[in-house]
Amino acid sequence: MKKVLSIILVISMLLSMTACANQGTEDQTSAENAIFTPGTYEGEAEGFHGVIKATVKVSETAIEDITVVHTETAGLGDKAVENIVLQVKEGTTLNVPIVSGATYSSEGILAAITAALEKAGADIAALKSKESTAEEPVQEDIEKTADVVVIGGGGAGLAAAVSAHQNGASVILVEKMPQLGGNTIISGSAYNAADPDRQDELVMTDLEKQTIEGLITKEVSDEAVKGWQETLKAEWEAYKASGKTQLFDSPTLHKLQTYFGGDMQGDTELISILADNALPAVEWLEELDMEFKDYVFTVLGGLWSRAHKPAKPLGTGYIEAYTNYIAENSSEIEIMTETKAESFIVKDGAVVGVNASGKGGAVTLYANNGVVLATGGFGANVEMREQYNTLWPSLREVKTTNHTGATGDGIIMAEEINASVTGMENIQLLPMGDPQTGSLSGNIEQGVQNRIFVNKEGNRFVDEGARRDVMTKALMEQTDAYMWVIVDKHSYPTGDTVNNFNESIDDLVSAGRAFKADTLEELAAQIGVDPSNLSASVESFNQAVEGKSADPFGRTLFAEKIDTPPYYAGARVPTVHHTMGGVVITENAQVVDVNGVIIKGLYAAGEVTGGIHGSNRLGGNALADITVFGKIAGESAALMK
Repeated sequence: MKKVLSIILVISMLLSMTACANQGTEDQTSAENAIFTPGTYEGEAEGFHGVIKATVKVSETAIEDITVVHTETAGLGDKAVENIVLQVKEGTTLNVPIVSGATYSSEGILAAITAALEKAGADIAALKSKESTAEEPVQEDIEKTADVVVIGGGGAGLAAAVSAHQNGASVILVEKMPQLGGNTIISGSAYNAADPDRQDELVMTDLEKQTIEGLITKEVSDEAVKGWQETLKAEWEAYKASGKTQLFDSPTLHKLQTYFGGDMQGDTELISILADNALPAVEWLEELDMEFKDYVFTVLGGLWSRAHKPAKPLGTGYIEAYTNYIAENSSEIEIMTETKAESFIVKDGAVVGVNASGKGGAVTLYANNGVVLATGGFGANVEMREQYNTLWPSLREVKTTNHTGATGDGIIMAEEINASVTGMENIQLLPMGDPQTGSLSGNIEQGVQNRIFVNKEGNRFVDEGARRDVMTKALMEQTDAYMWVIVDKHSYPTGDTVNNFNESIDDLVSAGRAFKADTLEELAAQIGVDPSNLSASVESFNQAVEGKSADPFGRTLFAEKIDTPPYYAGARVPTVHHTMGGVVITENAQVVDVNGVIIKGLYAAGEVTGGIHGSNRLGGNALADITVFGKIAGESAALMK
């Protein structure tokens, strides 16, 4: 028995020693495999619209959870954040691709996660070099047919898709980017339309009356424009006889301001269609459940208070209205993202389809009725800008407000089948770019009437209610082509008041993108301008608001004085914004060839087209343009006009 017990004891000791050895080996292996110190860590970085904050929970060997707080653009930046968070978490890697069209948001979330993982003791270089586990798409060619094929998923393309379906057509829409929205979703969203109901609360000023009378008597040779002047004269006389005091407006006034604002280069027939249909198109959007504010304002370079403001920030309201409709009719409208149109399929002189490339192979799409081209302009294509630019100094180093997909592909495709193009040299710059990104975000103005611009010396230098090209050219003549927008409490009654990009003034100040002070002298010190010059600039503006003296720059648009603290300043620089040139279209949005003959089966709308705006586009006219002509293009293609 003693021998048996001894053997059992020896075996137990051996097993125990083996277990301890195994445990030690496991502990050593675990320690060797550990890449994080377990816990929850926070990191933050700048995104496109402010700070992105990431909270990352890790075990020794895996990223278990990531939560993010951000203000990135709905439908674009937020999708990039979601996509990158998913890939980082699932692969425990920082080697994930930037989301096309959302570069700043992508880089911001990756930087925020990286900052958190650094605190967890991670080898960042190793995580950035770790191979991605994402599966490559299966190579498969696709061939499909619909009544209407739409190229481009921005505001014009989506309007065309919805309109085509409303007119009885099945639709396939292709978009080369990973998400819909184009420039529309990141736009300031202002939409011009003469709208008596929303303009009823605005009081007409003497300077605005002088503007109308000047347009009526302006010398012109074009018979259509003379007709507009006669109509406006009759409308104006009727307005004066009525005794009304609210702001006067009409589609006729909108036409004349658009025509003269583009140096009389715009096609009068297209301008007429734009202005006459702008308000009905607003009502169409409202039928699609898009909501606008119940007031209008004057947008930068808009020249008149007729800009409608969506209830949702940026252009998200437009895109959501269209995509909600498409989702409800998904059996008849198909959306194909990451699908790049490359050439038109032409048969017997008519466009009958599109050759494209998708995630996994070639995509061939046939259209029973027609193809709508809505690929936008070329503001993000530096080489194309340089090729056509004759009006500005080199634009090679100038940033842009455009998304990265605005590269002029559709114009090039159209030229390959001899489509006519016009006005390609007409490239619009704004004086309102973010100094770091070129984007419109961070702009502290709330409307034209209540702000001024000052240069690095603290002096005003231009009529801040003028055309966009006039303001930008004046800015380019200032020190470093750099200016400050100056506003006061009239623009931001509270710290949580947001700008047109849903950024609160308090957040902009805390991020160093805007400056706040209780006196002009203190504000001048913060932004490095001469305090006496800044005070004199504000005073001359205030004198003009009160009518005590004429504005030194001939400004005619005023509302409140800048006299109530806190005062705010935000920096701005020139940025490429819109390309007015593109393919020539008819009143039915049909594309015309170099001989003036309609290309059967091809329609176009939006910034890919030319001839509407002339040399300069009024602020607020782009959203009206893409909606009006997108709707027309969809209807025309569906009905084969």
